[in-house]
Amino acid sequence: MPKLITQLSLLFMLSIVLSNPAFGQKHPNIVWITSEDNSKHYLSLYDENGVNTPNISALAETGLIYDHAFSNGPVCSVARSTLISGCYAPRLGAEYHRKLQKVPLPNELKMFPTYLREAGYYTTNNAKEDYNFIKNEGVWDDSSNEASYKNREDGQPFFHVYNIASTHEGSLHFDKKVMQKEPLSELPNPKELDPRHPKTDLFEYTRARYLSKIQGMDQKVGELVAELEKEGLLDDTFIFYYGDHGGVMPGSKGYLYETGLHVPLVIHIPENFKDMVTYPQGSRVKEFVSFVDFGPTVLQLAGVDIPKEMDGRPFLGLKKAYKEDKAYGYADRFDEKYDLVRSLRKGKYKYIRNYQPFNFDGLMNNYRYKQMAYKEWWELYKKGELNETQAAFFEGKPVEALYDLESDPYETNNLASDPMYKEALLDLRQDLQKWVKGMPDLSFYPEFYLIKNAFDNPVEFGKEHQSDIKAYVDIADLSLEKFENVDKSIRKALSNNDPWKRYWGIIAASSFGKEALGLRDTIENIASSDSEMIVRVRALEFLGLNGLTNPVEEMTKALYQSMDGTEALLIMNSIVLMQNGKGQYEFDIDPKRISDEVKKNEEAKRRLLYLTSGS
Repeated sequence: MPKLITQLSLLFMLSIVLSNPAFGQKHPNIVWITSEDNSKHYLSLYDENGVNTPNISALAETGLIYDHAFSNGPVCSVARSTLISGCYAPRLGAEYHRKLQKVPLPNELKMFPTYLREAGYYTTNNAKEDYNFIKNEGVWDDSSNEASYKNREDGQPFFHVYNIASTHEGSLHFDKKVMQKEPLSELPNPKELDPRHPKTDLFEYTRARYLSKIQGMDQKVGELVAELEKEGLLDDTFIFYYGDHGGVMPGSKGYLYETGLHVPLVIHIPENFKDMVTYPQGSRVKEFVSFVDFGPTVLQLAGVDIPKEMDGRPFLGLKKAYKEDKAYGYADRFDEKYDLVRSLRKGKYKYIRNYQPFNFDGLMNNYRYKQMAYKEWWELYKKGELNETQAAFFEGKPVEALYDLESDPYETNNLASDPMYKEALLDLRQDLQKWVKGMPDLSFYPEFYLIKNAFDNPVEFGKEHQSDIKAYVDIADLSLEKFENVDKSIRKALSNNDPWKRYWGIIAASSFGKEALGLRDTIENIASSDSEMIVRVRALEFLGLNGLTNPVEEMTKALYQSMDGTEALLIMNSIVLMQNGKGQYEFDIDPKRISDEVKKNEEAKRRLLYLTSGS
């Protein structure tokens, strides 16, 4: 009976909305066409080195090309969590991919299609969700492989999401047999490779195969647009085409480089609603937009109030649209691989803050290394056959990096230490620091601690612990100074009663490398006696990175002692770093000694598979 009442209530509300004779003229339809794993670098619409996409280009003729559109996260679940919430993921605890525990949305906030549906829109998603949130009720009328705007009531406006998966990373998990069956001569011209990539036949083939997948994706875009045109809907429908993040050539998806974040965005402006947009059809828009803004923009186009809990702001609609020249990015755990990186693109400059720079980019991630090109890259590095630019992927990163993207689009020349760029560096550094502290960014606690203590209500936890998070950020940022100026401050952090101040004090010390060897005695003491196991492991990591102590026995012991799968996952990240990094320490993990609780964790199982397979 309650279900029937709810259905009747919805029909009654819809009848009231649709009885308004002006409804059809005042509320546009909105369609999102989302292609997986596509940065802007592979479309000739953006890059002369890209492939032609005639159907996407045709959309641009009656719409807008955004030259600066960005995913805030370089991987699917984090990007889509940002899109569906209109919020920065590290503020909400939604920054980890794959999710080990879903988190609730902030109080009073719903996934944005809910507000459209409440306003009378028919909302459909075909078919990928992949959110890191607990889904609220009433988001979609249909979310499935069969979902279609065609099932709406007569005259009812709709919001439809159409996901194209053919360009997903998995499409490049081919083998040599595929290369023989479909040779390079039958694929698009690969043109120029990313300068970070080795110039090999396999990398050329991989890029060409990816370009062919983009051509196939473009055909699917054209098919949907043709359907809308056939039904006489184009003049009433905003169509957004965009990539859900960068990828999938090695070093793009999962990384905060432009190839991981900078996406194509083309928006068809319908003839009957062109007065809602301040740009003329056919324009190239220079202002910056990012995924956090997409939900608010759709709500504004639909005439729906934007919840104050959202972080993003609308960039299209009847009200004055904001103009911006910056976009933030975040990268944390990707499957079983941990890191902590934040970025800021501002004008032509890109700033990247590597909070754990010893976690080199190429650290093993099982899914990434299913791709033959990744494997070849790693093997060539181990053989010493890469140049400095190509080898950087497998070596420690700078604590901070600044790039001039006009002269260095692939981010290979770090200007952070160049006095000529000091003003730009400090501007972007301070902006990012303010943003991280202001969210506040929950990732300054380890994930396992957040799961135990914060994920019932992450946003409230962040508010209650904002001063602590600011303190952890300040300790982490000691690594931005000269060591002699912060030696005492790091020592103070190492002796603090708060384990996470000790944790970040050790990470800051590790960031300095051999400059911090004067801290050896203090950190050795922490490694043997700290009350928090992950702090002991971080201390062992410092000692191992600097060749002061062989960390194998004690790190292995910590892994065996852990009864928490997410804690063990973080321990294993350090173990893989010790094993595959410069130290080349040899571990012999006995799966039988791993806790059953740890083995229940899906990502921990991935790491264990690698560590015990002998690969």
